Amino acid sequence: MIHRLLKPSEKSSFFVFGARATGKSTFISQQFLPLQKGSCLYYDLLDDSVEERLAKAPQLLESDIAGAKVKPTWVIIDEIQKIPRLLDVVHLLIEKTKIKFILSGSSARKLRKEGANLLAARAFEYRLFPLTFLELGEKFDLQSALNFGSLPAVLNFEDKADKSKYLKTYVSTYIKLEIQMEQIVRRLDPFRQFLEVAAQMNGKPINYSKIGKEVGADTKTVINYFQILEETYLGFMLPGFHTSLRKSILLTPKFYFFDVGVKRALERALQSDPVPGTSYYGETFEHFVINEFYKMNAYLEADYSF
Repeated sequence: MIHRLLKPSEKSSFFVFGARATGKSTFISQQFLPLQKGSCLYYDLLDDSVEERLAKAPQLLESDIAGAKVKPTWVIIDEIQKIPRLLDVVHLLIEKTKIKFILSGSSARKLRKEGANLLAARAFEYRLFPLTFLELGEKFDLQSALNFGSLPAVLNFEDKADKSKYLKTYVSTYIKLEIQMEQIVRRLDPFRQFLEVAAQMNGKPINYSKIGKEVGADTKTVINYFQILEETYLGFMLPGFHTSLRKSILLTPKFYFFDVGVKRALERALQSDPVPGTSYYGETFEHFVINEFYKMNAYLEADYSF
């Protein structure tokens, strides 16, 4: 088992956000909860029957807890963005009881869009990312990281073809689960094209107008697409640098996907490895390094501004 660097508080309820397959459920069940004493209740909202039950009657969460044979110390709700209204019940229970909640999610967009109760200071917020080189330790292999990234499930495969197949499936599953099922965009075809173009433009100054022409969308739509990627934790903006903060705001930002392997899958480049000495290798290595800085800044809560 790989020990993760994330260290959430044991004294408070908390959110743990991150893209799909970064290991949120595994982290909670295998690395955080064993450190605690007492029982827990677990709800997986990706389970249709569980989601349907609580979506129809969110107050059932309170009756479940009241009816438990042993009062739970922790209540885990996986993929909380599926039922934003449930957070009102969670808020009430935090106020009324000493029970603590762990709320995981792979999208903040739906929560914000529906004005969900984010519990103010009653729940801390953390992020979980693909594995860092420090977490991998002796298992870390730079060439593998540059080829296939560092999503935890990638390590389950030894064969390159299997790793490639997993990443291709991840990309198609993301479109289905996060975009189509949540109805984040009305038309999927332009967004699919946008994902490929955005991957090709990874780490380069963003030209919204040019990207819009390539995917058949206006500038406003392209800006919204990038916001979707940020709000589903698939990447982040890196602002332009200038010694003057005022002038830096006017510079064009760059966008980086959260994982090298996912980016390479989106641009359909998994069939060829980055070759040392080429510009593509340099760009991929830069992408990897910047992601490592970004992850460590979050885990160490260093609050550096990049």
